[in-house]
Amino acid sequence: MPTQNTTGRGGGSTATKNPPGNQTPNTPDINESEIARLKVDELRSRLARRGVGDTDGMKKDQLVKALVKSLKDGSSSGGGGRTGSGRSSGSSAAGARGAGTSGSGRSSRSNDDGGVRTGPHTSSSVRYSQEITSTDDEPERPGRSLVTTDHDVIRQWAEARGGVPTTVDGSEHDGHPGVLRLDFPANGREDRLREISWDDWFATFDERRLNFIYQEERSDGRQSNFFRLENPDREDG
Repeated sequence: MPTQNTTGRGGGSTATKNPPGNQTPNTPDINESEIARLKVDELRSRLARRGVGDTDGMKKDQLVKALVKSLKDGSSSGGGGRTGSGRSSGSSAAGARGAGTSGSGRSSRSNDDGGVRTGPHTSSSVRYSQEITSTDDEPERPGRSLVTTDHDVIRQWAEARGGVPTTVDGSEHDGHPGVLRLDFPANGREDRLREISWDDWFATFDERRLNFIYQEERSDGRQSNFFRLENPDREDG
């Protein structure tokens, strides 16, 4: 019997028609397989952010092709930043770092789409995790490893568990937070952790180009508090 081609993201992955990785020559930051796994609403949203309209009557395969074309055009012109890695262009990222939060409580962000940041030391944990780009996205199954850079997703996940943004006391430098952590006071506050604002936490999170790896549920369906922060540019994270 022929071997099925899977996503390669753990034993629960399902067969896919899309071969893994990037199928577009000379555009290493455009991952067509990842784009094809996006939901229709997310595809339309990303196209709208790139100035592509009239997508209401388009089917998913048409939306995928349109987004890939838009990203390729942006890559060749140097104006599109990175996709897949979720890293926006330098000017927009710098502006977002100082923007703070709005009155609605939604944090500013350096990643317009919550996409994963990649680098020379991107771990297998990131590569095999399901990418979450908005609070509307759901895990494929209980126990699924997830990854995001979306501020709203991270904050919602933490607050649902009573978590607060903290830094390791004594690790600060030049008046900025040091090692970032999330603390869950209901489980007993760690003495070495100092609570900081979400603004400061996310500003440091974006400045260091971190990814947030986490779980919503354990494999048995119970709520999980597992999370890890990773810097894809540094071997030690």
